[in-house]
Amino acid sequence: MIKLNGSLETNDFYKVVFEGEQIELSEEVRQTVINSFEFLKSFSENKIIYGVNTGFGPMAQYKIKDEHRIELQYNLIRSHSSGSGMPIPPQYVKAAMLARLNTLCLGKSGVHVSVVDLMTELINRDILPVIYEHGGVGASGDLVQLAHLALVLIGEGEVYYEDEVTDTDTVFKKEKLQPIQVELREGLALMNGTSVMSGVGILNVITARKLLNRMIVASSAINEIVQAYDDHLSYQLNQSKKHLGQREIARRMREHLADSDLTRKREHHLYNGMKEGDVFEEKIQEYYSLRCVPQILGPVLDTLNNVERILIEEVNSANDNPIIDVESGQVYHGGNFHGDYISLEMDKLKLVVTKMSLLAERQLNYLMNSKLNDILTPFVNLGELGLNYGMQGVQFTATSTAAENQMLSNPMYVHSIPNNNDNQDIVSMGANAALITKKVIENTSEIIAIELLTITQAIEYLQVRSRVSSETGKLFDTMRAIFPKTKEDVAMYNIIKVVKDIILKN
Repeated sequence: MIKLNGSLETNDFYKVVFEGEQIELSEEVRQTVINSFEFLKSFSENKIIYGVNTGFGPMAQYKIKDEHRIELQYNLIRSHSSGSGMPIPPQYVKAAMLARLNTLCLGKSGVHVSVVDLMTELINRDILPVIYEHGGVGASGDLVQLAHLALVLIGEGEVYYEDEVTDTDTVFKKEKLQPIQVELREGLALMNGTSVMSGVGILNVITARKLLNRMIVASSAINEIVQAYDDHLSYQLNQSKKHLGQREIARRMREHLADSDLTRKREHHLYNGMKEGDVFEEKIQEYYSLRCVPQILGPVLDTLNNVERILIEEVNSANDNPIIDVESGQVYHGGNFHGDYISLEMDKLKLVVTKMSLLAERQLNYLMNSKLNDILTPFVNLGELGLNYGMQGVQFTATSTAAENQMLSNPMYVHSIPNNNDNQDIVSMGANAALITKKVIENTSEIIAIELLTITQAIEYLQVRSRVSSETGKLFDTMRAIFPKTKEDVAMYNIIKVVKDIILKN
């Protein structure tokens, strides 16, 4: 059981989203929320508080009569439930809900306690709002996407329930749930935040780490296959650079290759006397996609670590407007809903994941091209050349997908378009940045899946299963269980899908 108190970590998201861990609110947290609500209720009497007794956005100059305050919140929720495009997958919605609930538990939002109670129940019962990809500009937070969350909390809209999309009212009646009690600013407090972009972003970090782990495995294995010299991974060489990511990637690759019988020591072959002749038949150094892996994946790791830090800071922050501060007895108006922090970090993550996909594609090309590697058949073909085609077809898929990643890597952070009668005159596009990064991650998992299958074929062709490291041996056995040895050509699309799912889930 995970207790929410405004200090979530990435692993908490993993446990709740992927393992079904339950959450709970302590009485202390509930009391903090109650105190915030009661303070705002008292403080707002005879004062002008944005979103309590005013309109929203450029309509804020219009005062709302007391008898219409509750209607105001319902109007905001319903009018902004205008998302379109593809639904965001349920696990990403669950992460967004957890992020939103966590920030509401800080007691800076002035919501009625029924909001946090119902959100806790919905998360624990896997009753998740249907939220759409299109709609948010990431400035007054994820207004449109979070409106669909708020719509469910007032008993309307649709939810994911038992693997189906179902009317919220029907599910609430079946589960004996009551909608939230709308009092002061429940609609605005739910909608005016960065929780969708942050929730999607956290899952992006989790899945990107899985891809990085697989790329370390693939890069280590391909060095074995070609019997590369191992000094480019040496402690001494990589320690001479100050970058922690590079050092860590090299260390993990050395660890992976520790019991390999294939990688070579330069001193055993090239430092034991001059070779005769003017031309060396074998390569003195490997291509960059093999030799420079620590320098290429190091920035990926360093960026991942920094992105994760920023996202965790965001989900543990109060990110709506205004901010209710019980301790100082004030209500502060500002822009904590602005998503620039998340938008920029998602663009960074998208860039490094794309670079990782390009590394995978180049390593794959090296294995496919017999004129480059000099040890494998064209397209790692185990059958009869000309009659059979081996891995030729899947390379097209990898190449086209890598090209799509390159196109998608254009930044959203600087694509601000003013809207909302120019009230939102500079925006973050944070949700777009997070969702496009999600797409790049999914694309990259397909390319890596193809590379892992091709590495397996290469080990088979060279008949070196008994000589590869124990870690590469595990990879080989896992892939062979999915893709048995065959000289005949087979349809690969379902095999790629299975391997992709393994990469994203493990």
